[in-house]
Amino acid sequence: MESIIKLYKIGNGPSSSHTMGPSRAATFFKAKHPEAAKFRVTLFGSLCLTGKGHLTDVAIYGVLGEDRTEILWNPEFKERHPNALFFEALNHDGLILGTWMVYSIGGGEIVDDNTQVSKKEDIYPHTKMKDILKWCHETGHSYWEYVEIHEKPDFWNYLSDIWQVMKTTVERGLEQDGVLPGGLGLRRKAASYFAKAQAYKDSLRGRSLTFAYALATAEENASCGKVVTAPTCGSAGVLPAILYHAHKTHGHTDKTILKGLATAGLIGNLVKENASISGAEVGCQGEIGVACAMAASAANQIFGGSIFQIEYAAEMGLEHHLGSTCDPMRGLVQIPCIERCAFAATRAFDCNMYALMSDGQHLVSFDKVVAVMKQTGHDLPSLYKETGEGGLATVLG
Repeated sequence: MESIIKLYKIGNGPSSSHTMGPSRAATFFKAKHPEAAKFRVTLFGSLCLTGKGHLTDVAIYGVLGEDRTEILWNPEFKERHPNALFFEALNHDGLILGTWMVYSIGGGEIVDDNTQVSKKEDIYPHTKMKDILKWCHETGHSYWEYVEIHEKPDFWNYLSDIWQVMKTTVERGLEQDGVLPGGLGLRRKAASYFAKAQAYKDSLRGRSLTFAYALATAEENASCGKVVTAPTCGSAGVLPAILYHAHKTHGHTDKTILKGLATAGLIGNLVKENASISGAEVGCQGEIGVACAMAASAANQIFGGSIFQIEYAAEMGLEHHLGSTCDPMRGLVQIPCIERCAFAATRAFDCNMYALMSDGQHLVSFDKVVAVMKQTGHDLPSLYKETGEGGLATVLG
């Protein structure tokens, strides 16, 4: 299993699979063909069907240049992955100098048919939660210590940078107002939710603030602002909301927050390794569901849960999102994505509390629910997996 650094990426929204991945691919291809006078890029499957709303073309133009790049839209789904791009480098006479088929597999990651783009470097000896849980139980270590042992020495510095970006994004989002871009006429809500939360009593205020923090990041993502994939851009509002609330309201230190961030990263990594975090491949359960599981585990770590309770919190966060469809209206990462971030954040706190009240013992393990999520995602019809052809995406006609 790879480093958690590969999971947490800093970049601009609105989509890790539709903008960050294609942008990385375009950068790689451009560097391989500096002699090219023109480029032609064909977007297949989900990239074709929701690429306009997700600004895939804008991301590619930003790297290759709009004046010398032609983008073709092809709804055909490739067998390797629903998010496929075919690059062609051309000379002044239109002769092809080189081609490349690449896939944006979620979280900003890209692979080609030889998987040579992002060479997989496994640093963790275990790929299942049951084995990590067993190791932690036998050695007395917590999950964040397991992560620390296997990551590189500068890992905590990297996580500190991730946390700083998350905080900045929340705070920036809380200060913004107006209508989000894209044509839905959707107004930002984070600032008003934050203001209203101040008038509530403690129990309701905490929940309202969590809504506000999640909305702040999700709205920044929808406006192409800087966010952290956790595990994706579309689900980026969930984990920061939990961490920011724990920091600001409950007074937890940066050091404690980073331990929660490490634990959450381990959970996200396990899903990425054994299933998928791509909405185009398994639906929203792979994005919001995984984000909720990550946030629930982080909260449980921060609030003193045992290794068994942390695993239980993560399992519930994912289990109760099983079957969630990825059905963005007009291909925009706005409806239902933004609200889902807010509700998943409060659900993560609920999973944390439920697990803390238990002894951590339960029937359905985290590994089993990951396997079920993968199978459920494969069973979902393609129109419910980021194609904009089913579900809520059809409401506006």
